[in-house]
Amino acid sequence: MSAHSYRLAVIIGSTREGRFAPVIANWFTRHAESHAHIDVDVIDLDAVRPYELRHGSEEYASFAKRVDAADAFVVITPEYNHSFPAPLKHAIDLLHAPWQAKPVGFVSYGGISGGLRAVEQLRLVFAELHATTVRETVSFPLAGNLFDEAGRLHDPAPATRAADALLDQLTWWAVALREARDARPYGG
Repeated sequence: MSAHSYRLAVIIGSTREGRFAPVIANWFTRHAESHAHIDVDVIDLDAVRPYELRHGSEEYASFAKRVDAADAFVVITPEYNHSFPAPLKHAIDLLHAPWQAKPVGFVSYGGISGGLRAVEQLRLVFAELHATTVRETVSFPLAGNLFDEAGRLHDPAPATRAADALLDQLTWWAVALREARDARPYGG
């Protein structure tokens, strides 16, 4: 990887049966992978099963290692009752140091608010973990109406612009914070 390349962990926060998250995640992941300087690692909490992770287990160690290896995160979250999913909160709370001094961006979806109320709550959670959330977001209000049956956006231009803005901010923060962590370990 070049000095400006970095590892981006895309965390799929919904585990509900029949979830729409894979459609959003597939679109965003394809877009992020089109940026040559970004190495994407998709962490699907439906596969991780955070409630089943136990300290000391191989599965817990694998999850912790993937989070620790990331230079930045994008959390893909729906909005459920003005908040984010409980399994996502549990997965975040399982770890502490691997989140510190790293940037976090958000791709949200939901009803009319597009998941932005969930994002605002997640910003508070990540602040407590000493992570830096970026301002740019990608939001899909009434998401089911925006994609066709094959998972393609009917009008990709607005979401693509928003995703590029998000990735530009994440790139700056990912590289800057990695350089800072390399120069001096974070002491939060």
